[in-house]
Amino acid sequence: MSADYSMVKAIESPNSDLIPNGKRIPEIEPRTSAVVLKNHFSGKLAFDTLHKAASKNGSCGEEICCGSIWMNLSDRKVRNRELVIKEAMEFIDQYYRSLKRWGTKAHETRAGQIRNEVENTGTYNMTETEIAFGAKLAWRNASRCIGRIQWNKLQVFDARYVGTAQGMFEAICNHIRYSTNKGNLRSAITVFQPRMEGRGDFRIWNSQLIGYAGYRQPDGSIVGDPLNAEFTEVCQKLGWSGQGTRFDILPLVLQGSDGEPKLFNIPSELVLEVPIVHPEFDWFLDLGLKWYALPAVTSMKFDCGGLEYTAVPFSGWYMVTEIGSRDLGDPHRYNQLEVIATRMGLDTCTNISLWKDKASVELNLAVLHSYQRCGVTIVDHHTATESFMKHHENETRIRGGCPGDWVWLIPPTSGSLCPVFHQEFLNYTLKPMYDYQEPAWKTYDWKKRSLHHNGVSRKFHFKEIARAVKFTSKLFGQVLSRRIKATILYATETGKSATFASQLAEIFSHAFHPQVKCMDDYDIAEIEHENIVLVVCSTFGNGDPPENGERFARELITMKLGHDREEIGSNERSRKDARAILRMNSAEPKPQTFERLCSVVSVASLASDVTNEDPPLPLSNVRFSVFALGSSAYPNFCAFGKFTDSLFGELGGERILALACGDELSGQEQAFKEWAVRVYQLACETFCIDSGISENDLSIRFHSAQKDESSVRFKPNETNLDISTRLGATHGRKVIPLRLKSNDNLLPKSSELATLNVSLTWKDIEWKEPIAFLPGDHVGLFAKNRKEVVEGIYRRLKNMPDRNQTIQVELLEEIPTIAGPKFVWNPHGKLPSATLDELFYSFLDITTPPTQQLLSVFSHRAEKEDEKKKLQMLATNTAEYDAWKYGKWPHMLEVFEEFPSVSIDAALLVSLLPLLQPRFYSVSSSLVYFPEEVHLTVGVLQFRSQGDNGPLHYGVCSNYLLNSKKGDVISAFFRSENRFHLPEEGNLPVVMVGPGTGIAPFRSFWQEKLAMSKKEPQGELLLLFGCRTKEMDLYHDEKEYMRRKEILTLLPLALSREPKIKKSYVQDRLLENDHAQHVFDLIVRKRGHFYVCGDCTMAEAVSKVLRTVFQNIGHMTPEEADEYFLHMQDDGRYHEDIFGITLRAAEVHSKTHESAKTQIEQQN
Repeated sequence: MSADYSMVKAIESPNSDLIPNGKRIPEIEPRTSAVVLKNHFSGKLAFDTLHKAASKNGSCGEEICCGSIWMNLSDRKVRNRELVIKEAMEFIDQYYRSLKRWGTKAHETRAGQIRNEVENTGTYNMTETEIAFGAKLAWRNASRCIGRIQWNKLQVFDARYVGTAQGMFEAICNHIRYSTNKGNLRSAITVFQPRMEGRGDFRIWNSQLIGYAGYRQPDGSIVGDPLNAEFTEVCQKLGWSGQGTRFDILPLVLQGSDGEPKLFNIPSELVLEVPIVHPEFDWFLDLGLKWYALPAVTSMKFDCGGLEYTAVPFSGWYMVTEIGSRDLGDPHRYNQLEVIATRMGLDTCTNISLWKDKASVELNLAVLHSYQRCGVTIVDHHTATESFMKHHENETRIRGGCPGDWVWLIPPTSGSLCPVFHQEFLNYTLKPMYDYQEPAWKTYDWKKRSLHHNGVSRKFHFKEIARAVKFTSKLFGQVLSRRIKATILYATETGKSATFASQLAEIFSHAFHPQVKCMDDYDIAEIEHENIVLVVCSTFGNGDPPENGERFARELITMKLGHDREEIGSNERSRKDARAILRMNSAEPKPQTFERLCSVVSVASLASDVTNEDPPLPLSNVRFSVFALGSSAYPNFCAFGKFTDSLFGELGGERILALACGDELSGQEQAFKEWAVRVYQLACETFCIDSGISENDLSIRFHSAQKDESSVRFKPNETNLDISTRLGATHGRKVIPLRLKSNDNLLPKSSELATLNVSLTWKDIEWKEPIAFLPGDHVGLFAKNRKEVVEGIYRRLKNMPDRNQTIQVELLEEIPTIAGPKFVWNPHGKLPSATLDELFYSFLDITTPPTQQLLSVFSHRAEKEDEKKKLQMLATNTAEYDAWKYGKWPHMLEVFEEFPSVSIDAALLVSLLPLLQPRFYSVSSSLVYFPEEVHLTVGVLQFRSQGDNGPLHYGVCSNYLLNSKKGDVISAFFRSENRFHLPEEGNLPVVMVGPGTGIAPFRSFWQEKLAMSKKEPQGELLLLFGCRTKEMDLYHDEKEYMRRKEILTLLPLALSREPKIKKSYVQDRLLENDHAQHVFDLIVRKRGHFYVCGDCTMAEAVSKVLRTVFQNIGHMTPEEADEYFLHMQDDGRYHEDIFGITLRAAEVHSKTHESAKTQIEQQN
């Protein structure tokens, strides 16, 4: 039914600034008029403006309507370059508009690349994401398809790498296996190479991948499917012969780059068939009817971006009437209606008995019942049309229209009972599109073939494929491993997540094509077209993402909120919303916005979701799983990983495995191993790929390194780069060589502890870029390992090079080639050219206890049997490992001393050790107060393990600073911490809570405030400081000076170890009446900012006490206090700078050790 043109009128379209991909963009064309479409059942009107974007090659003219013409075949000529460029530019515009990057430099660059490529070659190569976008959009544009509501869930297999008919067969078999999915059908398309000048087309001669033969009989009748009678004769002409039954599966006839057709029999185990039975009529089984599960159209071409892909098998699932009314019921097909009517006892001699209608209903009922009985996806025509009407409504609202071919959308049974019957549609062509093309055997040059082929064509039986040993295993793994991409994203502060991500990639490389990317380097525009996304991420501070995960998190939030990408970066309100969501305070009630964004959505499988009426979510076609790293010492354990998992689900992603968390204090490696093995197995199952390796073998690989002495070497090299430059390249930072000006101890000499005021300067340092930071920012320092530890390790190494010789660590890596695997030596991905001393002193972490994997390496190199057994036990038993690790907290030299029979090749150990990570400190000075300097407040860490009875352990960086001399060069970089900056409005009051070295950033605050006060009045700066004893009151004189200058207001010290004084902590001081009233006035009445810096446990206690203050002074209910606190966070008025458990290392290690011992006792 066309639009009622008596009702067509020019109106201003509410969606005129939408383009075909449904994204709103700046208006670039005059506003257009709409065509009014009426629903004659409901009376509702729809306004179509999308038709204005239609192609001008419609078949209807001014005087005739060709709406009922079955198909209009497209031109077979190769397109000229001008047309290719024109359509390519139109498509790439659509693509970048969908990414909200229209008109950007990336858009212009890509358009230029395409234009140059077409001008030089006549064609161009689409990216995988462009192919995926185009294929989905073409389905969305298909006016004859009633199942388009699932367009965004289309799985796109890129098979453009295939060049032969045999390769096509392998890819098609993969497609069938994936889409069939044991009956839980999944929509998919496989895209082969496009039409090119000077080469024959890639073609699939079949009209569907699976079909039944039709054998002409001497009397003119046909046994089998008459629809395929002509093609059956073509197959016979090529040398195929079937069994002559009604349901013989036709072979595939495939045409590759050589232009010659080749026959392939589809393995029977791939073809799922459904015997047709009736829920009431037992005799139905005697009819011997059946049909295949998977409808996979192959006769159409994919027209996208000026290119024509002539071989694109596309599969979905059946609507019941396609089988019951058409395939089995049509007189020119299997013609079963009269047979069924006769068995039903109906009068078939007259039409007035309506025997055809009754028989058709029962046949459709039998098909529907049979498919459901066998667990095969199918949809009835009433549900399908209702779903399409919802899709039509969504599309009209989202992109201003939905093309529809009324003739094709009306089911062949019960037409007027379905809602689409009463809806007017506009039928128009949008590109990308799927278009009809002439059957390949009708355009093939048979005369040319007869000149080159004597006799019949040889059949390629499945067993004859060279690479196939067993189809259901090796073939899938080998073929899909080249094509199914698994994207592995990581975000890390210490490098542990990156290490885990690399290990995960090694596992996935057995059956997939893994690509590991840091979140900061990942283009979020690609995520909607990914197959699998695996996330390995840590949490920074008290619930924030690592620095290299912040942008990714913001873009996920932008995607969810529907804001423009630029808006989140430029609008301050949006930035605050993003920060509020990113905090993910799992220990307390969450704001409603966070609950809404991060609620876990259970995404149903496609089989149970084929009629989902909601608009597709961005990640609805993405499978994902998340492994979160964190420390249970923090209240918000693994918060960023939980956030990422929740938001992926909220955006429509399908979890292939639930979120897993790894606690660095207990069994993190074991938790990751179990998750990695399981997620790999499930990913293989999801894509119907043989895993290529057993679960047991996977587990063993986690406990043994892939490297050995033969795969690592030192190669003499040279470098003229200084150590700071090489550290910067290794860690991806702009590292500056600062000079130590002073490292004064702030505590009296009588104290057993030491807290340093470290002053670093860049005066007289050659550095071309300006150096700047703000109060509240961080400094990252690169320390050096202790000499006695390094020298002790050297005594246990074999094959050591000259310590002063510059060397490059190289790894022997396998590279796949056409001729087979090739092994080449490549430089280590992280370690630069350096001397052995530079590596062990500055680049390698030899202080953190070794991983279980490294202990496994040691076990193979232990000469004594008892040491070998213990090392193996530690490498495989997580509870024993944790008890050993946290009981002793051994550095590398202590491990060698505990296992004296172990010695190891120097190059191998270097390749296995993690990088020595930078240590972060809050800046303790203001640039306006100390120009060309940065000050740090550093607590020197020294503790004994084994219940205070073990050897003395030293914090790497704090002791390095303690022992450094004036003038020493220290490599450093600055990191902005904009969540801890002073408020822009200088007149706002500020409350600061920071015990111990938590005072560090507040020193920079009061120095900055002193300088600002000379320009304009400043709001009150209130400090609540705590320490053990009065003699540990850091910066006492400076604070008193600031108090006299009326810059700083000081609350009484909170002292926790002062003799003869009641123990108190900073949170206790907050609750005292006068102080609580003062803080309440500053924060609530004057809308001041609240800052907390220090230990995570203290920070959590302070946040709870602050809410108690709201209740006591503000007479709020607990719920109201929580709500106000969360509003403070949303408004960016509550700030935390958490530096973790460093100064409580011995305490935390002791607790974890006891926990591990308990676990061992429970196991025994």
